[in-house]
Amino acid sequence: MELLVTTDWLANELGASDLRIVDATKFMPDAGRDPAAEYEAGHIPGAVFMDLSDLTDTSNPIENMLPPPEKFASRMQSLGLGDGSRIVLYDDSPLKSAARAWWLLTIFGAHEVAILDGGIAKWKAESRPLETGKEALRHRHFTVWKDDKDVRTKADMLANLHSKAEQVVDARPAGRFTGAEPDPRPGIASGSIPGSVNIPHSEFFNADGTWKSADEIKALFDGAGVDLTNPVVTTCGSGMTAAVVSFAAAVAGGEKVALYDGSWSEWGADADTPKATA
Repeated sequence: MELLVTTDWLANELGASDLRIVDATKFMPDAGRDPAAEYEAGHIPGAVFMDLSDLTDTSNPIENMLPPPEKFASRMQSLGLGDGSRIVLYDDSPLKSAARAWWLLTIFGAHEVAILDGGIAKWKAESRPLETGKEALRHRHFTVWKDDKDVRTKADMLANLHSKAEQVVDARPAGRFTGAEPDPRPGIASGSIPGSVNIPHSEFFNADGTWKSADEIKALFDGAGVDLTNPVVTTCGSGMTAAVVSFAAAVAGGEKVALYDGSWSEWGADADTPKATA
């Protein structure tokens, strides 16, 4: 299965016994939209709703940190996602939150995970079928597993300031990256991690919400001075849109891509971390 699948491909695969379709829509708290309610009002047939706001470490004061492996595995089992599942993710969010679900699943050991190109918006635009309500779920076994090699901590990022071993790409809007706009979270400084470059996550998409081609994505990284043959770390506000950059890098052939899970909500809240402004 490719990283990106088309609506045609998915329509042809509907009903396959090993296929699991997941609505991974998440919004910013001030968006005034309820992703679970929108899912119940209309979703791709057979899709289950993954509540990304629940897939966090509630014991950590930093926003949106990775959940413990046991919690993640339990939630996946209850969604009917198990070992051997082919998982196709979609969303209907400007955050492109399916990418965070993709990142979580790969960190926790799922092997065949794809994103639906264009999401449910494209599916609807093509007048394809929808279902309402919730799906009846059969629990499946999801092995508890976690691989931290693609997760970075604040200590890692501080060490990288000196080693410069990894290129850091920030997915936030340009104004937040440069410090021209204040951070929306109270008590958090503005600016960016010194030495990082900015590619706002929205740049990876065409006007119709589909992903740009691998060549176009590579050109975006090239334009920012990022060499995808060398290690990359992605960051954003809370680890959400950073996953869009991670997914984009994977589509364009990047193989050494990590994500700073604490992102700016951790870095910007620490008075001792250096901040760059332009």
